[in-house]
Amino acid sequence: MSTQHQHADADGTGTTRRAGTPAPAPAPTRTRRGSALTRVLGYTALVAIALLYIYPFLIQLATSFKTDADATGHPLSLWPTHFTTAAFSRLADADYPRWFGNSVIVALFVTAGRVFFDSLAGYALARLRFRGRGALFGTVIAVMAVPGVVLLIPKFLVLNQLGMYDSYSGMIVPLLADAAGVFIMKQFFESIPVSVEEAARIDGASTFRIYWSVVLPMAKPALITLTILSFQGSWNELPHFIVSRQSPELNTLTSGVASLVSGQLGDGNQYPIKLAAALLMTIPVAVVFFLFQRHFVRGGTAGATKG
Repeated sequence: MSTQHQHADADGTGTTRRAGTPAPAPAPTRTRRGSALTRVLGYTALVAIALLYIYPFLIQLATSFKTDADATGHPLSLWPTHFTTAAFSRLADADYPRWFGNSVIVALFVTAGRVFFDSLAGYALARLRFRGRGALFGTVIAVMAVPGVVLLIPKFLVLNQLGMYDSYSGMIVPLLADAAGVFIMKQFFESIPVSVEEAARIDGASTFRIYWSVVLPMAKPALITLTILSFQGSWNELPHFIVSRQSPELNTLTSGVASLVSGQLGDGNQYPIKLAAALLMTIPVAVVFFLFQRHFVRGGTAGATKG
């Protein structure tokens, strides 16, 4: 007969254990409490950082509905002492509608051009094999490293020489393609398997037809990403519009609001009208981003890996 004895567990479940076997360890309550505390601290830090970024926007929103005296006396107040829409009325009576229209025209043409030309160039660099392809792609990467301010004077000289200065064409054409968009599209096209194009090539489809009808519909996430970035970039562009036009009739929102900030309104700080102009200028970009935010995040990471 064995000298080892069976003993019932203390919990009364009827299970048995050998003599001398240690009892099960209690639930790790300390670990659970520590993870919960870490989660609470993490969310608290995220909320604090979010408020830090949102607070200036709330000041902008509140100041837009203040009087000049209220904005000067209480610049950081989040609630107007005397609620008024006088700033927006002054903008409507000024040239703001024209600035808004010019920005819409430029942003739409530039966005459409960048989506087409950047995707076309990206597909050529990803799929076509030609001499100097590596050097050309290296040039694209090098252009991305050049600060835009360095090109302002050359842009002015070229536009003036071509007779495009102070015109819509001078404001739009130089922005129709950018190196960052070409890079994004090239990386995404390389993540698409070449096998999806073979059937169309066997059927006799041309290279452009394969690009347009087969590959481009599959690049929807990258195209949406490029659309958002192009619209935001052209909508917020300022240095190029300073050197490409002179007439006040061609002012966009960025150059027009810059003229307000520089003192065109006359005496006083004019905080309400300045911040009201900036608020209206921010709305279209924010709407576009929130509408396509899910596609933007997906497209931004799609080209990071290759299939």
